[in-house]
Amino acid sequence: MRMRSSAGGRDLREFSFEEEAPGRCGRWRGGCSSRRWPPSSRRAPSPSRPSSNRSPGKGPRAHCWSSRTAGGYGRRWLSAATAIARWMGFSEPRFVGHMAFRGLADYAGAGGQPFEPKVNYIYGRGLRAGFVPVSPTKVYWFICFNSPIPGPKNTDAEVLKREVLELVRGWPDDLVAVMRSTPDAAVVKTPLVDRWLWPGVAPPASRSGVVLVGDAWHPMTPNLGQGACCALEDAVVLARRLAPAVLAGGDVGEAMSGYERERWGRVFPLTARAGLVGALVQWGNPVVCAVRDGVVIPRLVRLGPFLEHTNFECGLLEPVAPSP
Repeated sequence: MRMRSSAGGRDLREFSFEEEAPGRCGRWRGGCSSRRWPPSSRRAPSPSRPSSNRSPGKGPRAHCWSSRTAGGYGRRWLSAATAIARWMGFSEPRFVGHMAFRGLADYAGAGGQPFEPKVNYIYGRGLRAGFVPVSPTKVYWFICFNSPIPGPKNTDAEVLKREVLELVRGWPDDLVAVMRSTPDAAVVKTPLVDRWLWPGVAPPASRSGVVLVGDAWHPMTPNLGQGACCALEDAVVLARRLAPAVLAGGDVGEAMSGYERERWGRVFPLTARAGLVGALVQWGNPVVCAVRDGVVIPRLVRLGPFLEHTNFECGLLEPVAPSP
């Protein structure tokens, strides 16, 4: 990982994940390897309806809603999942005062991307950016900036691309080059939101045979990189809880309640921590930023404690014989 200042691209710190957090490099600690899943379980549900678990015949049914789906399907699921969450009594996700641009640079026509396999972060005042190679020809990047309101939604790809480049004018050349190498249509702009599941205040995660997982239940900001991981963990825990009830015709409602009890202690602290980390790194005060760049990042930041939340096991899914 390489951390730099936006002012002239000055290096603040550089280190390897293996040095800072041995054994965690490139590993998802969810503990639910697909090698333990039955082959029949590795399929995506229809994007137009919730996934369901039903025992043979007239057994109980459970509808499971999430919004962690990519592309156009993701937008359809997000809208439906938000409506379901609203019906269940949840508040709208809270805008945290930050907007994000994301994009995927394409170097296929240039013979491949030129970067080392390294995460790059650049910090400015109320603005930060980063990029990382994700394949021989693709580089993912983001920009996060402060904004008092989300503002009107804009889907004009050319306008979004111009806005991106204006934000990083004068920033390090390699970051700007990545963004210039991004097709206009591969740039998106979204508000960052979350929902804190306060105990005694948040409604139950299930109702009338419907249960929420992932962002539909606990949207969080991307500052810890745990949103999709938590959605996968939710799915594993819920499947492990539901399977005995569904297969035996038991109490699906109690299985859903058990899933919520097990997951709340994981997702609530992560949501809060992600929000607090985002608030800290988005400071725009020049004095605070000078301390961050001169003291905090070079001398105080340690990756091991910061990544402790990834050291989590959500259990295994044991294969179940398919119904005849």
